[in-house]
Amino acid sequence: MNQELIHVYFMPGMAASPKIFENIKLPESQFEMHFLEWIIPNQKESIQDYALRIAEDIKHDNPVLVGVSFGGVLVQEISKHVKASRLIVISSVCSKYELPKRMKIARKTKAYIMAPTSVASKIDVFAKYAFGSNVKKRLELYKTYLSVNDKRYLDWAIKEMVCWDQEEEPENVIHIHGEKDMVFPHCHINNCITIKGGTHIMILNKFRWFNENLPKLILNGHL
Repeated sequence: MNQELIHVYFMPGMAASPKIFENIKLPESQFEMHFLEWIIPNQKESIQDYALRIAEDIKHDNPVLVGVSFGGVLVQEISKHVKASRLIVISSVCSKYELPKRMKIARKTKAYIMAPTSVASKIDVFAKYAFGSNVKKRLELYKTYLSVNDKRYLDWAIKEMVCWDQEEEPENVIHIHGEKDMVFPHCHINNCITIKGGTHIMILNKFRWFNENLPKLILNGHL
């Protein structure tokens, strides 16, 4: 008798396409991979309502939810409406207390309103929110992996990330974080699996670690 497949839904980082998961391979005899995509938010839509709309694309019961960066925030919101067998958050935060100081200041001062998102499709201004500090690499990654440059989405996403108000991390969340993450510094992160040398883009350049360890985490909940 064939073993029932485990359905794993992946949510990419802020404005990114599912292409960021192109090197992630799970054994096809055990898992079926599905990829969620960003959509344009409705006017003044909360992240909670947005999560409900994205959840409409989840077609299986008790799925595994995997989210990267802002996608990690979104899958946590989705998990409040969809019962997930596993919740895996990568290069992200699990409460507002894990946000870096600069984002807390941006929230308090509403500096996020000043982000020049209307020109994000022409320069790399927005990319720093997704990929970090190396300008040349950031531009290359921006061109390859970021797929949403609509100002409505960018304004909404930056605000919802900076102003995310979750007080406590979800029960049994599996949080994977790089020790050299410059977007969400590791020093602010609690209760995570630490990837030595991992940066904010480790889903791309540490894919071998994920290919080896994601099946274990999904099946057992630990390494």
